[in-house]
Amino acid sequence: MQQPTRLERRIDDVAHRLLRGAPVRGARASAVEVGVFLLKQAWACVFGAALLLVIVAARLWWPDDAPLARNDALTISAVLIQAAMLAFRLETGRELWVIVLFHLTGTAMELFKTDVGSWSYAAEGVLRIGGVPLFSGFMYAAVGSYMVRVYRLFDLTFARYPRRWITAAVAAAIYANFFTHHVLWDARWVLLALVIVLWLPTEMHARVWRRTIRLPLLLVYAGVATFIYLAENIATWAGAWLYPDQLDGWHPVSATKLVSWFLLMIVSVVLVTFVYPPRAPGLSPTRGRQPEPPPGGRPA
Repeated sequence: MQQPTRLERRIDDVAHRLLRGAPVRGARASAVEVGVFLLKQAWACVFGAALLLVIVAARLWWPDDAPLARNDALTISAVLIQAAMLAFRLETGRELWVIVLFHLTGTAMELFKTDVGSWSYAAEGVLRIGGVPLFSGFMYAAVGSYMVRVYRLFDLTFARYPRRWITAAVAAAIYANFFTHHVLWDARWVLLALVIVLWLPTEMHARVWRRTIRLPLLLVYAGVATFIYLAENIATWAGAWLYPDQLDGWHPVSATKLVSWFLLMIVSVVLVTFVYPPRAPGLSPTRGRQPEPPPGGRPA
């Protein structure tokens, strides 16, 4: 684990004690690896999962005539979740900076997109900038939280990762296109093709427990974008925001949004590389504790 927080060190110690006698080979060993993978993913998602839970709870139980507007309650809840992440050492101070950057870039996009009518929020509450309630920025921060935490929890390394200055230029172009396509030619398909060419050779190495899995990085991006798309469907069902074609009744978000989320993933990944520069496998030792090797050998 790379740069674990204090709480994660304690959890890591407990996990080592519990898994010390786990089988090295066979079906049970594979089941342990799958279980650890899922638990790490859940731990990485804690910010986003908590925020989504609050959004759904507000839809189901927040009274329409409550003195505090639902959007303001969501903003206060998001602030408390972020404060808890820091208080309980679930995020490092270094990671907070990139999460704040996610918040700012997301809020800027929200202000523009709501102004041009791409989506809208309920006109309620006072904790807002124009038509954008302040909790919206925390949804982007939740993505940032997941990205930096998953990088650390799985001790990610990358084979054949593109040069960072090239990825930064592509990410800047993608972010700009989210704004300029309303008045100029939409370059998303060109940008998508460029992303595929640039990252196609890249392979991600993720340490689970004793095993390190290797996956094409573009496949990972697509998987995370799909997960965010599913969360978006839950959030729009809960009325956090609505697209124009949902105003007369909710229905699933258009599948074309998957391309937008995929491209936004590129922006997210590039932001995270300024906190955790991509490492090639084997070039730099991790600073956290490594899994105990199986008897008579090194970790697989």
